[in-house]
Amino acid sequence: MILGIPKKMLMIVGAIAAVVIVFALSQKGQADAQGSPTGCKVAVTADVLNARETAAGNGKIVGKYLRGAEFDAQTVVQNGFRKIAEGKWVANNFVQPVSGAKC
Repeated sequence: MILGIPKKMLMIVGAIAAVVIVFALSQKGQADAQGSPTGCKVAVTADVLNARETAAGNGKIVGKYLRGAEFDAQTVVQNGFRKIAEGKWVANNFVQPVSGAKC
């Protein structure tokens, strides 16, 4: 006994506290994943959207997105292409900011 409380009871309370802490931290991570670090999140409006390595229509394809896919983007638009990451651009005509996005 510690301070008049049985060890078994302390272990149960400690385990419950650990579960609550892990749950709270996992919820914070989920909320952060739903937001966008840049404040700009877009959705694909084309059936298939190619991501290219440059802000030009003839750049090498480095990825593909299907209609409805949502992802973080930058606020930078050049030559009709929106930057979504370093070395990754998509045609701005085929993405639409999601509700509440600051693009």
